[in-house]
Amino acid sequence: MHYADIKKIDVANGPGVRVSLFVSGCNHHCKGCFNQEAWDFNYGKEFTEDTINEILEYMKPDYIEGITLLGGEPFEYENQKELLKLVRRIKQEYPNKSIWSFTGFEFDKDIIDDMCNKYDETKELISYIDVMVDGKFDIDKKVLGLKFKGSTNQRTIDVQESLKNKKVTLFKFDE
Repeated sequence: MHYADIKKIDVANGPGVRVSLFVSGCNHHCKGCFNQEAWDFNYGKEFTEDTINEILEYMKPDYIEGITLLGGEPFEYENQKELLKLVRRIKQEYPNKSIWSFTGFEFDKDIIDDMCNKYDETKELISYIDVMVDGKFDIDKKVLGLKFKGSTNQRTIDVQESLKNKKVTLFKFDE
């Protein structure tokens, strides 16, 4: 797996101050995508054990609320094995920090009903995700000012509640 960027301090891709990992590789190719260079699976740097250690170090300060996985596309199967290594370590070392993920896939249709039935990696990966913003960016439904998403077709999902209830449960933001 390759990655396009790591932001040590990010306030745009989830609540609070976060670390964000922008993975490389995406087959969605959404019109108006803000990160087209990350469509290429070989773009950027190789993701290694050193990368994982670097991210864990960035997450150490108390003011870091969690990590956000985005891209590219974290849920492209080619990216899942390496991301699993990362999120396992995060949950071991920082069990109280949240893991958010953005995906162009639809949580229920594509991830739960399809990928989780095909890949053990997907099933395990999703078990570590707290919140997911799902759905392809749709430039025709773009609305400025949406909280942590770009178009109205995208949903902010409480993944653990959704898995427990076996139905999509939207994330409730603290006011």
